[in-house]
Amino acid sequence: MNKPMIALAGAGLLLTLTACGTESATGPGDQPSDLPKQTNQTGQPGPGKTGSLIGNTYLSTAVTENGKPRPLAPRTQVRLQFTADGRLIADAGCNSMQSKVSTTDGRITLDGELSSTAMGCPGPQQGQDSWLGNILQAKPSWKLDGSKLELTSGSTTISLTDRKIAEPAPALDGTRWTLATVVTGETASHGAGFDKVWLTVNGERVTGSTGCNSFQGMVARGTGTLTFGDLATTRRACPGDAGKIESTVLNGLKGQVTYKVDGKTLQLRNTAGGLDLTAP
Repeated sequence: MNKPMIALAGAGLLLTLTACGTESATGPGDQPSDLPKQTNQTGQPGPGKTGSLIGNTYLSTAVTENGKPRPLAPRTQVRLQFTADGRLIADAGCNSMQSKVSTTDGRITLDGELSSTAMGCPGPQQGQDSWLGNILQAKPSWKLDGSKLELTSGSTTISLTDRKIAEPAPALDGTRWTLATVVTGETASHGAGFDKVWLTVNGERVTGSTGCNSFQGMVARGTGTLTFGDLATTRRACPGDAGKIESTVLNGLKGQVTYKVDGKTLQLRNTAGGLDLTAP
């Protein structure tokens, strides 16, 4: 079920890119994304304003090609995350792609291979990964105006909004978190049946479902950590993939794990990997 990270290959996708310099991951121009930001046409900070993309995540609100709307697959959007260590992590609703990146001179320039997970993408999602990969490898120009980011490559423009504005983080407590991804080492996998797995934390109690059996138990909190006590489950037999998913979930909710609410995603991590769960 796990899918390795691979270098993107195929028509129009380059395996290795020439280094073109990097933007420092930290510096005097880096500010939290909720502060006003403005850049000029070159992507450089305007007078008295900050314009760094580093540390921020943007979600698409519209895509146009040749001046006309380009619809994406249902329930998908472009996501661009500029990490503090100088990487771009991108996806268009299925596979996750990443590379070292420079954002100087008003251009997004990949500095190395654009690697990707290798999941099969259903129906209309097929082709969106390659489409986005081609745009990112073409050194698109970018403009930042407050929380609004605009990416342009040829006749294609992607309009995005800072995730903190577009997708405010829900509270840990009281939210029904549904399993989206299982992380093992450096690989991430999605699978049929994940959408049946959920959990809700309320104070010192956790309840949920493995997709086959219901569970409940106690959970203690620390600074950035959750410590799960022994979880009591119902005793329904879970054959095949259902049993494998249940085992993975219960192992991911065993003992102390670190947690982070990142947008609408709850990330749970232990030494072996972890679980990513999403809010509605």
